[in-house]
Amino acid sequence: MNEVEKLIQEKDALVLYFSHDACNVCKVLKPKVKELITEKYSKCEFAYVNTVEQPEVAANFQVFAVPTVLIYFQGKEYYRFSRNIGLGQIDEAIARPYQLLF
Repeated sequence: MNEVEKLIQEKDALVLYFSHDACNVCKVLKPKVKELITEKYSKCEFAYVNTVEQPEVAANFQVFAVPTVLIYFQGKEYYRFSRNIGLGQIDEAIARPYQLLF
């Protein structure tokens, strides 16, 4: 089991952000997603996976486009967003299950 799989099992709420350094959209979105999680969903963990440095992890999670955001609750994938991602979409996807869980 790799580190990401451990996080999924250990954390009740987790947002995985997949991207790489050559993706300009990814660079802009990443800090916004991290800020949203930190400020609004304090019991949710944020983790970053660089798809160039960790291609095996990206492949394991079937991530073929960046940015990709995977949202997990209690070890299960709840939502998956790729490419054209809005911060509002991520917020909406987290809000209800987060409120029910915490």
